[in-house]
Amino acid sequence: MKVLIVTLYFPPAGGGGVQRPLKLATHLPELGIETHVLAPDDPKWVHRDDDLAMPTLAWIHRTRFIGPKGRKPAEELHGTTGLERYRVQASLFGRRLLVPDENVSWNLTAIPAAIRLVRQEGIDVILTTSPPGSIHLVGAAVKRATGVRWVADLRDSLVAHPHRDSTKLAVRLKEQGQHGVARVVTQYADAISTASEAIAEEMRTRSPSGEVVPILNGSDFDDFHGLDYAPADTFRITHAGSFFGKRDPRPFLTALAKVDGVNARFVGDFRSSDREWAAGIADRMELISYAPHRMALELQRNSEALLLLIPEAGGRGKGVLSGKVFEYLAAERPILAVVPPDGAAAELIRETGVGVVVAPDDIDGIARELAAMRDRWRAGEPEPALSQAWKDKVSRRARVQELADLLGRLERRA
Repeated sequence: MKVLIVTLYFPPAGGGGVQRPLKLATHLPELGIETHVLAPDDPKWVHRDDDLAMPTLAWIHRTRFIGPKGRKPAEELHGTTGLERYRVQASLFGRRLLVPDENVSWNLTAIPAAIRLVRQEGIDVILTTSPPGSIHLVGAAVKRATGVRWVADLRDSLVAHPHRDSTKLAVRLKEQGQHGVARVVTQYADAISTASEAIAEEMRTRSPSGEVVPILNGSDFDDFHGLDYAPADTFRITHAGSFFGKRDPRPFLTALAKVDGVNARFVGDFRSSDREWAAGIADRMELISYAPHRMALELQRNSEALLLLIPEAGGRGKGVLSGKVFEYLAAERPILAVVPPDGAAAELIRETGVGVVVAPDDIDGIARELAAMRDRWRAGEPEPALSQAWKDKVSRRARVQELADLLGRLERRA
């Protein structure tokens, strides 16, 4: 079997969104599936990581990226007033007119390139992986032109993003466009794979024509090989990942101020407004604006605990089960999960037994659990450990095998 993965996020782009397509391209060939990847030559993304190891057994194809450069609107607008604020808003206006998302213009080169590859290489299945949602229009177009089978892989919801502010006109227009993409996916995709059960259920309610299969992200234990934990003099808790939308560090920071003997390390974009708000405890915070993936893993391993933050977001945060959760499991450090207590992430943390769960708005609860983790560390108590059975269950290779099984079912139906 031959598969073509179409993804916007792929090395040398950096950040968490790169990992799922990168690991698919790494492990699918190990299972006997000839794997091709179509990615932009330069997605102009805000993060770049030249140290990421490229797959050695997959064929990587590049096509010119046509689209706006990645930006951080909230950061660009922070602190601006008057004419300067108007100028920044005007510079951001054009990208807001692109529907369903600002990367849709890449399809102008991605679609003909994908059609050409399918025909030249004899591709059996094309897999488009989002975000951005517009990438699935590539899959629909290629299927129509060539008849190849199509799997739409959804890492985020197409129709219920927890970080969008639906009160804004521009956001509503984007969401309408994403609903249009969702209709295309459900009507024409031969199968839909999703990064969580919540996204799978969401797509099932839309009467899809193909099979819907949750294929969760996985833990890459091998990535932490050779990375050691060296206890510090002060309890360190590390958060890896960017802050955007409704992801809010302030309840945790308020709790941190109540607990002595704990320092917090944030690896990833930290909003200027949050930095200014937390000025009173700046001496207990370490801010690393961006770290290559290897360095981020080193910092996670070399921490007394890891901080997971998922907002309630009007109930939409319950279904979020990001790749970061599984990366934390692979780091094998205790986890403070400040997440919806009845959500998917909370359930996984409780089942694995490697951390504690507190509601995102429970400041006193966060402070209490943080102090308890510090005290257990000071007392030298044994740390929770992930069992071998759980390691086997959540490993990335096991997840990729699930995708290979789905591809095999599609092949047998042909």
